[in-house]
Amino acid sequence: MQAWAILGQKKRGNFIMLQEIKNIYHLLSAIVANIWYGFPSKDLIVVGVTGTDGKTTTVNLIHHILTKAGLNSSMISTVGASVEGLYEDIGLHVTTPSEWTIQKLFKRISNLKEKRKKYVVLEVTSHALDQHRVWGINFEGAVLTNVTNEHLDYHKTYENYVSTKLKLLKKAKISITNIDDDSFKIISKDKASSRFLTYGISKDADFSIKDFSFEKNVFGQFNNYNILAAASVCTVLGISKENIEEAVESFKLPKGRQEIVFEGPFRVMIDFAHTPNSFEKLLKLARKETNGRIIHVFGSAGKRDSTKRPLMGDASDRFSDVIILTSEDPRGESVDKIADDIEKGIRNKDKRIKNKTLIKISDRQKAIDEAIRIARKGDLVILTGKSHEKSMNLGNGEEPWDEYEAVAKALKKL
Repeated sequence: MQAWAILGQKKRGNFIMLQEIKNIYHLLSAIVANIWYGFPSKDLIVVGVTGTDGKTTTVNLIHHILTKAGLNSSMISTVGASVEGLYEDIGLHVTTPSEWTIQKLFKRISNLKEKRKKYVVLEVTSHALDQHRVWGINFEGAVLTNVTNEHLDYHKTYENYVSTKLKLLKKAKISITNIDDDSFKIISKDKASSRFLTYGISKDADFSIKDFSFEKNVFGQFNNYNILAAASVCTVLGISKENIEEAVESFKLPKGRQEIVFEGPFRVMIDFAHTPNSFEKLLKLARKETNGRIIHVFGSAGKRDSTKRPLMGDASDRFSDVIILTSEDPRGESVDKIADDIEKGIRNKDKRIKNKTLIKISDRQKAIDEAIRIARKGDLVILTGKSHEKSMNLGNGEEPWDEYEAVAKALKKL
């Protein structure tokens, strides 16, 4: 037993050592990239958005508000980069690009001929912060959406995860954080927190939903926090309340966020939710909005944080009538093993299996086919986890995948 413990400590030690070497490499690379491109962020107003869930929506919303206010705004997020209104891919499975890609894009933006101030809204992951990929960036503003159960395979503890997110808030001149989120209990203990602004439902927040008045043209009450995060930072940047409210009303969610891709006798929704928290919020609201059954198709990434899997199963179990477990970038890990981990959070799983409300289909296309085949009038089929992504990793590198095309193929078979 002692030998196994020593072996485990050795493996953890090796992982930490390799990660530290990798982080040093990224730091040196970021320094060189900044020097090569002349530290372009010094000529830009950069707003960083970090958090477990809601980052992409918040980035897109801030960018939308700035653009509607007549400002020159670009953005870099999970769904791609937007420079002068033109979108471009930043790579497969990428949220925050490499330090070289970031600086190259920043240089392009700073070189735009317009003399107006140039804004950039950047989605920032905890990995990018830990690996120094955003070193050298002059952050004018930073926003934290939330910190929930995710990436603990990398950060090991929730406290470490929050501390990594905190790095962005400390870098920025203006920092805004979610006072209602569990992470605030840890953040508020840091000396730097005295200069942070807050948003939330709490009466103690600097920015509250009561400070704004708008009809939200987005699906779901949980987007209140994303809207409030964006509205708060834009207020501090000098955008008028009227411009913010007007922009929010015309905002459309990014691709693959609560997106209804088929509306007929039943509906099909595609969403990027891949954490217990995002499952809880998405499915809870979907339950209120759906007269028929919720048929939920999902999996969990292989060789990544496995502690969240039972929690994902629990969230889906509480709100979904039919659960179909399938692949989602297994990366060579057994899809059955991943499904077994998810099942640990599902109560009465044997009863569900018997009455065919818990189904396991490894092939994602076949799983989507089955979900749409059994859908009845009034039902909602929700596909989570893949969304806008253009590839899937089954264990032999990235292979082409298109969730929208998969739905079209399934509908065609009806």
